[in-house]
Amino acid sequence: MLTGLKKKRFGVAACLILALLALRGLIGYCAGPSKVDVSVFKELKLFADVMDLVQQQYVEKVDTAKLIHGAIKGMLQELDPHSTYMTPDEYKELQVETSGSFGGIGIEITIRNGVLTVVSPLEGTPADRAGLKANDQIIRINGEPTKDISLMQAVKKLRGPKGTKVTITILREGVPRPFDVTITRDIIKIQSVRWRTLEPGYGYVRITSFQSDTSEELEKALDQLEKKNVPMKGLVLDLRNNPGGLLDQAVKVSDEFLDEGLIVYTKGRTKKQQMRFEAHKNKKAHGYPIVVLVNGGSASASEIVAGALQDHNRAVILGEPTFGKGSVQTIIPLHDGSAVRLTTALYFTPSGRSIQAKGIEPDIYVPRIVPKKGEKESENTRGFSIREKDLPKHMEVEKNKDADEKHRIDAETKAILERDNQLRHALDLLKGVNILAKIVTR
Repeated sequence: MLTGLKKKRFGVAACLILALLALRGLIGYCAGPSKVDVSVFKELKLFADVMDLVQQQYVEKVDTAKLIHGAIKGMLQELDPHSTYMTPDEYKELQVETSGSFGGIGIEITIRNGVLTVVSPLEGTPADRAGLKANDQIIRINGEPTKDISLMQAVKKLRGPKGTKVTITILREGVPRPFDVTITRDIIKIQSVRWRTLEPGYGYVRITSFQSDTSEELEKALDQLEKKNVPMKGLVLDLRNNPGGLLDQAVKVSDEFLDEGLIVYTKGRTKKQQMRFEAHKNKKAHGYPIVVLVNGGSASASEIVAGALQDHNRAVILGEPTFGKGSVQTIIPLHDGSAVRLTTALYFTPSGRSIQAKGIEPDIYVPRIVPKKGEKESENTRGFSIREKDLPKHMEVEKNKDADEKHRIDAETKAILERDNQLRHALDLLKGVNILAKIVTR
């Protein structure tokens, strides 16, 4: 005969086993027969025994649902940094985030080697203004250690109403000691596409993240640039510090510059996760040269775009190696309003390269040189020189207004180019391509 305690343990184990059998039956119904691994039942009994011990002997009474939810979170954390369990509230927050507006500091994070790590701050957000950088390690949030924290737990701690403050402790490479950064939360409204003319004929498009309307915004930006710059001689596509976003938008952005061929494909265990995305003939051609800017904060969807354009020899990739997030996460809603974010596949570029933990290597490596405070970057790197116009009593000639207008750059764009050596390299490269094309055709 079973004692009362043993009966209770047996009952819990039996319930868990019956639940597993029901789940197995459902899987078998949906995906065909599957052979049940008997060893799973032994492990479930072990789980039931431990849970029962906690319920009976822990110093305080524990809610059973809390134990089970904690076990689910722990199970998913054992898989990889991006698989996680989301409570109903956390799932709602994720849905709000993809809409492009939420309260927080504006930062993309991941778990790398067990440490909460910044992928990149979103441009123009409190985190960006506070000077956070890609690869910064967040070791404390409001004084609480982040060791063993899940991504969703970290997101929940960093998010909050506009005007409230959060203090994070940063460990940064090259800085000997951790330091605190206090950031005031704001409503994060992500404008995913920005554009400007760098010089007559040369356009610039910055994609900060891949939201639901990114491809539409890109199309509008290109239309405006091409109307303003006739002919369009070249484009800089800036994906630096772009943490990624929606897969379908990465495909559509790539498709905007490709007329045929494979853009990206995925490999997973199930047939559903074996996906291939092909380019289509565009209504409007964009035949000009393209330089894509990337760095260590370019991740996921950004790497898909860079990899596709690089493999098809459609663009020159310039900058620094990308982050290396080449995995696909599928959001699977559960019956109680919660959800599981599960890694289900890996991305591969058209040539078959895996992005995962490798990233995209730029065709031309150009490290970012950050100017000192109050100093233009060009003052650091271009040296000192005297030109004819600097000499006293130099001769002045009548200005050619048409020529000056043709080469005119507005003050804001000029200041951006002076601060950003990578962008200057990209523009110089595009201009060099056009000059060489003229020489070859003579």
